[in-house]
Amino acid sequence: MVARTAAFMPSGIRSSTGLPVSLIARNTADAMTQMVPSRRSRGRAMAVMRQSDESDQYMLRKRRYWYTFRRTEHCINNQKATPMTQPPIRFDDGAAYERLMGIWSQAVGEVFIDWLSPTTGQRWIDVGCGNGTFSEQLIRRCAPIDVQGVDPSKGQIAYARTRPGAAGAVFQQGDAMALPFDADQFDAAAMALVIAFVPDPAKGVGEMTRVVRPGGLVAAYIWDHPGGGSPTEPIMRELRAMGIPPVSPPSAQASRIEALHGLWSGAGLERIETRTITVQRSFDDFEAFWEANTTTAVPRAALDQMDAGAIATAKERVRAALSADSQGRITYGAHANAVKGYLPRLG
Repeated sequence: MVARTAAFMPSGIRSSTGLPVSLIARNTADAMTQMVPSRRSRGRAMAVMRQSDESDQYMLRKRRYWYTFRRTEHCINNQKATPMTQPPIRFDDGAAYERLMGIWSQAVGEVFIDWLSPTTGQRWIDVGCGNGTFSEQLIRRCAPIDVQGVDPSKGQIAYARTRPGAAGAVFQQGDAMALPFDADQFDAAAMALVIAFVPDPAKGVGEMTRVVRPGGLVAAYIWDHPGGGSPTEPIMRELRAMGIPPVSPPSAQASRIEALHGLWSGAGLERIETRTITVQRSFDDFEAFWEANTTTAVPRAALDQMDAGAIATAKERVRAALSADSQGRITYGAHANAVKGYLPRLG
């Protein structure tokens, strides 16, 4: 609204918001006729228009301009008055993330690698490597000659470097939207459970395609956040039912399977395929489930908004919603969407 209206605002004076505008002089009235006012603005101007002399047409155009300007000014003020207030989603504790997501990551990662069916001896980049789970799986399953892991979290990188199974991988802090590597450096790039947390997913996919050689593989998988596929959905569902403001990854819609296909197509990748991966996990009891799922990431950000009483209520609602077996074990499923594609070959 602001950008579209500002395109035809004249310059010269400033409004109460600091937006530069100028009065339209009588000798510039013809320029104002290019504006297309709303039906409402025409009605207001016509109601006060005098039907006496030729200057009435100028006055009508002047009123149209000022009504349009005031409406735009109102929109600007409203945008300033309603900022985003979602608490930050943090991934600064590698051990806590392992308790939350480690088993889930391993389960979905195994199916993902089977689906990719990569050859051995390749150079891989693990974008958003987190605490190193997927890098470890690549080393164990794919016998790569090089694995580079990049993640913005210092805590996650520190944990990844302690993984015995990830020995040989190189982990460093970095930005998925500005990878610290030259073009065509890798045979394959993967984002494991990451793309919904990248502020500009298209830019992240573009960076993966930049650093992968012609003919190379670019792939990703992510929990289906809009479709209720996240392992934390049992908690988030009850918080929504309580009217607690939702906490979502910044690019949650990118986890939809059609959105993933669109991102890969938009990056110029070929032979694109998508699929859904469904996995399950069991917890010894409800307390083990609650402790693992509420110490970091999205659930922690949501609970940080609540007082102790509301948290206790939410906990009991989740307990009632989950079914336990005769031994008190909690078992439930989650699903992720996956995509893969290849860079065009040269020639």
